Amino acid sequence: MAARHPAHVLGPAAGSVSRRQWAPGRDAHAERHPGPTGAVSDGRTHRVGVLGGGVAGLAAATALAERGVAVTLFEAQQQLGGRVRAWPVQHPDGPTTMSRGFHAFFRQYYNLRALLRRADPDLHRLIPIDDYPLVSADGFRDSFARTPRRPPLNLASFVLHSDTFTLADLRRIDTDAAAELLDVEFPRSFAAHDGESADAFLRRLNFPSAARHLALEVFARSFFARPEHFSAGELVAMFHTYFLGSSEGLLFDVPDDDYDTALWAPLGRYLHGRGVEIRTSTPVDQVRSTGSGVVVDTADGSFEFDALVVATDLATTQRLVTADGALDADAAWRERVSRLRSAPDFAVWRLWLERPANAERDPFLATAGFGCVDNISVLERFERGATDWARQHGGSVVELHAYALDDEISDDAVRTEMRSVLDGMYPELAGARIVAEEYVRSADCPLIGTAPWADRPGVNTPDPRVMLAGDGVRCAYPVALMERAATTGLLAANQLLTGWGVAGHDVWTVPMQARTWLARHAGRSARKAQPSSPARTA
Repeated sequence: MAARHPAHVLGPAAGSVSRRQWAPGRDAHAERHPGPTGAVSDGRTHRVGVLGGGVAGLAAATALAERGVAVTLFEAQQQLGGRVRAWPVQHPDGPTTMSRGFHAFFRQYYNLRALLRRADPDLHRLIPIDDYPLVSADGFRDSFARTPRRPPLNLASFVLHSDTFTLADLRRIDTDAAAELLDVEFPRSFAAHDGESADAFLRRLNFPSAARHLALEVFARSFFARPEHFSAGELVAMFHTYFLGSSEGLLFDVPDDDYDTALWAPLGRYLHGRGVEIRTSTPVDQVRSTGSGVVVDTADGSFEFDALVVATDLATTQRLVTADGALDADAAWRERVSRLRSAPDFAVWRLWLERPANAERDPFLATAGFGCVDNISVLERFERGATDWARQHGGSVVELHAYALDDEISDDAVRTEMRSVLDGMYPELAGARIVAEEYVRSADCPLIGTAPWADRPGVNTPDPRVMLAGDGVRCAYPVALMERAATTGLLAANQLLTGWGVAGHDVWTVPMQARTWLARHAGRSARKAQPSSPARTA
């Protein structure tokens, strides 16, 4: 059967398709950012090394290979997917898989979802989640199942139905701060909050405490950061992306099986068909700038390329691009890269339990105030491998996440607290025997902190042959997490293609500014009335 959107799944070639002929989602206001114009190919074989097989690297490799570039992709792990990969594990009762935890594929993730269409044109491997409730230890519960998709009805409905945000709370909101949520314009709105944390902004907004801790703190911690260390500009962008700037809605999809089976192995086969050489289990030792190109050194040998896209984790990127001789870059740029920091530890504990969770349990539950636990997933509700195991054994596969952990908390303490929370919230699982378990703790996610937005390195580096990509790379568009990774991967490829006079790929986003005249007018009126003030601090 023919693909639904053949020939332009990553967005149409520049100038070839209008927004009315093809759209990445349901929102007619989604914005197309045309890719660079040029020939489909310049008749030369350009060689590019892509370092990192996560979302950003896969997006870059796909965009380049589709323009005839000879791509070699290096990935340190055995599987593709980066921080969204899955890997096999062996338990006494048979083989299964593990990952670094649940990921939500929001409908606003236009560029990521377009990437996935390469191997799954109709996105059959993504299935919708009907709701993801947010529950606090204080007894509050919010839900997005009844929230309309279209703004501002979505916000009005949330206020009317929310346990944590009432009409009385709405009257107490600081109008000046609210104007900053209403009248957004990117990238201006990122830089407008330099030096301010999400926590400080919410307090300035006079956001009710219950709602702050339940809804927006949950979102802030999804960046693996504590609200007091997370950028207010990113929070404003997130509010625009999911609420006031998009009618895609607040619900999301998830893969119907483990990430490798459902997403990355099929995409890897697509790339192989495009001539991409994929070298998994191949860490990169160093990169070296030469007069004729850029050399990548690995244990398997050295490889010379015309250009590189560096899409590795933060620590690896810092090691590779700040080393002497790595690329033609000045000391100031290297210092900016070196100043970047990772977010605190996160932990994922997956349990194969002898008893089943009750049938009415949601696939995904976000929590606030339950110790270190941030969410609970019942995997057999959506992941095929977990469904098969639960059916065969009469049990459940449950996963608990903890973000932004304190350094001093031990793994034993994390697991003890997680089990206590699970038993209290899902009493049918209290005392259930653990048939098997897998535990992951890491601290390799980038911290999107309060430092000036413009100081964060972007896609371009001082060396025109080397590009950066990833969810920690500065991007002018209101995108984040996996979608920022996919978007910067596309932008990195586009930059290289531009230099060769080859046509690039379009990028799609939610609107770049407030989508209604009323919101823009309210925000600008409030800003004009504000007295000048010193720079904010976190």
